[in-house]
Amino acid sequence: MNTLGLAWAYLKRSALTTALNVALLALGTGTIVVLILVGTQVQDRLAKDAAGIDLVVGAKGSPLQLILSALYQIDIPTGNIPLSQAQALASDPLVARAVPLALGDSFRGYRIVGTDPAFVALRHAQVAMGRLWQAPMEATVGAQVARAAGLKVGDQFNGNHGLSAGGAVHEGTPYTVVGILAPTGGVVDRLVLTPIDSVWAVHDAHHHHPDDAHEAHDHLAEGAQPAQQAPEREVTSVLLRYRSPIAAALLPRRINTGSAMQAASPAAEMTRLLSLVGIGTDTVRGFGLLLVASSALSIFVALYNATQARRYDLAVMRALGATRTRISCLLLTEALAMGAAGTALGLALGHGAVELAGRLVPQARDMGITGLQFPATEPYLLVLAAGLSVLAALVPAVQAYRTDVSAVLSRG
Repeated sequence: MNTLGLAWAYLKRSALTTALNVALLALGTGTIVVLILVGTQVQDRLAKDAAGIDLVVGAKGSPLQLILSALYQIDIPTGNIPLSQAQALASDPLVARAVPLALGDSFRGYRIVGTDPAFVALRHAQVAMGRLWQAPMEATVGAQVARAAGLKVGDQFNGNHGLSAGGAVHEGTPYTVVGILAPTGGVVDRLVLTPIDSVWAVHDAHHHHPDDAHEAHDHLAEGAQPAQQAPEREVTSVLLRYRSPIAAALLPRRINTGSAMQAASPAAEMTRLLSLVGIGTDTVRGFGLLLVASSALSIFVALYNATQARRYDLAVMRALGATRTRISCLLLTEALAMGAAGTALGLALGHGAVELAGRLVPQARDMGITGLQFPATEPYLLVLAAGLSVLAALVPAVQAYRTDVSAVLSRG
C-alpha cells in the first residue's frame, strides 16, 4: 500500500479524533475567512462610495452620523440646513462642486433622495434605460431598486414617509420612473433619485389638504421654483468637492466655527470608524488564530499518541523494507491531510456564511457583501495551515525516524 493509502487507513481508524481536529481547524480558518471577506469588501465599498467627495456639510451633530447618512445612506440624518446656506456654499470660491441632498422618504425600504443630476456624475453612474429626471415627480432609480421592485420605465409608485419600510404612504403624489441606472456596485444602486422639488412637493401635500397638495403639485409641474418663493426651504446635506488643496485647511474650520452647520471629512471619519471597528475585528481574528493554533496542538497530540500506539506496526513496516524516510513521510502525510481537509472546510464555511449573510441580512445586502469574492490574502491561509500541520507532525515524525526496530520487535 502506498503512503497515501496507509495515511488514509490510519486516519479512518481514529475517525473521531480526526474529525475533531479537522472541525477545530475549520472553525478557526472559517472565522479568519469571514473577517477577511467582510473587512475587505466593507473597506472597498466605503472607499468607493466616498471617492470624489472631500467634505459633507449638514446640521450640527455627530460628524460620523452625518457621513453615514449622506454618503452611505445607512443612518438617520442629523437634521436639515437652510437652502440659502447650501446655495452660498455652492457659490464659494473654494468649492468646485456642491451637490445638495434632501432626505425623508423611502420606497420599500430604499431611500428617495432629492438631488440634482450632478449627483449621478459624482457617483460615476450611467443610465441603462430611459433618462435622468428633469421635472418634479420624475424619478431615476438604481439598479437594485428596479430589480427588487420590478420597476421599469413608465411605472408609477408612491413613497413612504420615513427612511425605512413601513411608513405612511404618500397618496396622491406618485413618482414616475423615467430611467434606470446601470449597476455600479455602490450606494447609488439602492437609491431612488428625484429633484429636490419632488421631496418638497410630497411633504407639502402630506402636511396640507389634498386639494392644496394637488394645486401645489400642478404648480410645480408648470415649472415654478419653490426655492425662490419659499426661502425657508431646507435640504438635508451638501456634498462638496474642493477647488484647491487650500480649501481643505480653510473651509471646514470656517463652516464649523462660523455657522450653524457642521462640516465632516469622509476620509477622517472613516479612518476613525475603521479604527474603532478594528479593535473588535482584531479580537475576533485573534480568536480565529487561537483556534488554528489549538488545532495544530491537537494534531500534534493525536500524532504523538498514534506514534506511541503504533510503534510495533511501524517497526514491522521497517522490517518489511519501509525506509525511515517513508515512515516519517507517513506521519507528515497524515498531518497534511488533516490540515488540508480542515482548511478546505474552513474556506467553504467562511465563504458560505458570508454569502448567506449577504442574502439574508438587510445591512449586509445593502453593503453588497458576497461570499463569491476571493481576496488575494486567502492563499496565505493554506500556507499557514500547511506549515502548522508540518510543525505539529515534526516531533512524531522524528521520533518514528529514530525508532529502534530490533528493540521494539523484541519487546513485542
